[in-house]
Amino acid sequence: MKKYICPICGYVYDEAKEGVKFVDLKDDWKCPLCGAPKNLFEAEAQVVEEIEELEETDELREMSYGEISALCSSLARGCDKQYLFEEAKLFTKLSDYYNKKSKTKTINNLDELLSKINEDLEKNYKQARLVATKKEDRGALRVITWGEKVSMILKSLINQYEQDKNFINKTKVYVCDICGFIYIGDNKPEICPVCKVPSFKLLEVGKEG
Repeated sequence: MKKYICPICGYVYDEAKEGVKFVDLKDDWKCPLCGAPKNLFEAEAQVVEEIEELEETDELREMSYGEISALCSSLARGCDKQYLFEEAKLFTKLSDYYNKKSKTKTINNLDELLSKINEDLEKNYKQARLVATKKEDRGALRVITWGEKVSMILKSLINQYEQDKNFINKTKVYVCDICGFIYIGDNKPEICPVCKVPSFKLLEVGKEG
């Protein structure tokens, strides 16, 4: 008997307790806590925290306006999570300012978006985790973990959409206003399974919070 772990929320499917082998579950089975699809689960033996030894460099470069905007947006959400609303408002203002100055290309097709997500998951998050770990920056590690989990579930949703372009129309879609976690289902979870904020921070797409 094996155990399988959800990489999004950490839920453990224990075959011994459930009485059903994981491979025998239906393909449309989902994590009961966060709604992550079956194909994202990993066998417990495969879930090993690793820091890939990528080449490091001390060379610094100037951040683009788009990167500064994204950084300020993340800081705004972090402040909001800590109930620092005035600081969150100021970071949002900075993010909007740099976003207007940015010449970042808008991604208009799923293939290009999926390519960017794969690049993040296969390279960029690992590089960022390596640097944050060596700097012992717990805050950065937390943000990296959030981003990595959100990217994984976004990749899964794109794959589901490509197989059935009507699946989103069959239910509701919620997005966490803090970390960006996406939940597909009629009843959203009581807390965000990624950043742990209460359910009122999970906003239904197309509706006001």
